[in-house]
Amino acid sequence: MSEIIKAEHLAYTYPGMDDMPGVAVFQDMNLTIREGSFVAILGTNGCGKSTLAKHFNSILLPTGGKVWVCGLDTADEERLMAVRRKVGMVFQNPDNQIVANVVEEDVAFGPENLGIASPEIRHRVNKALKQVGMYKYREHAPHLLSGGQKQRVAIAGVIAMEPKCIVLDEPTAMLDPKGRREVIETVSQLNKQKGITVVLITHHMDEAAKADRVVVLHRGKVAADGTPKEVFSQVELLHKLGLAAPDTVELCYALNREGFDLPLNALDTEECAQTLFDLLKV
Repeated sequence: MSEIIKAEHLAYTYPGMDDMPGVAVFQDMNLTIREGSFVAILGTNGCGKSTLAKHFNSILLPTGGKVWVCGLDTADEERLMAVRRKVGMVFQNPDNQIVANVVEEDVAFGPENLGIASPEIRHRVNKALKQVGMYKYREHAPHLLSGGQKQRVAIAGVIAMEPKCIVLDEPTAMLDPKGRREVIETVSQLNKQKGITVVLITHHMDEAAKADRVVVLHRGKVAADGTPKEVFSQVELLHKLGLAAPDTVELCYALNREGFDLPLNALDTEECAQTLFDLLKV
């Protein structure tokens, strides 16, 4: 797979106010994301997750180093719209992204701003709504939908612009468990079935476990990087960073501290149940 996003010696400092010094988030961040991958980015509050995500879409520009999107320099003002066509953003609160009074009109908003012809917009809107399972709600008022449904409409609005990558900044933070599940299943399907690169910023370990790759940030640097099994098996490291592993891994870790010898790679309840069953058989 080729690179779709590359941060190279990225530095970023939020400007200070009233003669106060700025706040440095990154000083030498290096990260590469491959096209077609599903990457989850974790970290405690203030570690730089959202700041990094905003660099992928040119919402923020580096104060040092470079960020490249499909080979485009995100700091090149002449390429700003080209970058944003490559990478779409979905934020925490879907109400902040929904701008129309009818679902299909909201999904059409992005392509219209890109100057897409009306017949193509209709095709894209219908296709996007079907991809996120919201086509039957196309004539509904967005404010009557559930939180999970609203977020899926927001995702449809992004994919109607046909980006190569979708960056989701804690998209389930305001949702109930059902809504969270709907959103994560939607982005997983877009990645696996449509080949869209997904970058998921989250603080939910069970969501991160669905990704192909997990990147843990700490104080503006990459503290861990690997498959979910590789990263989440490092329970003591995660604890030092102020994080926890998925509940199933934490359970096996707690049992190991009581003298058992269980693998720390059971990321879902079925795997964990099988691990415990195998232990009891011995």
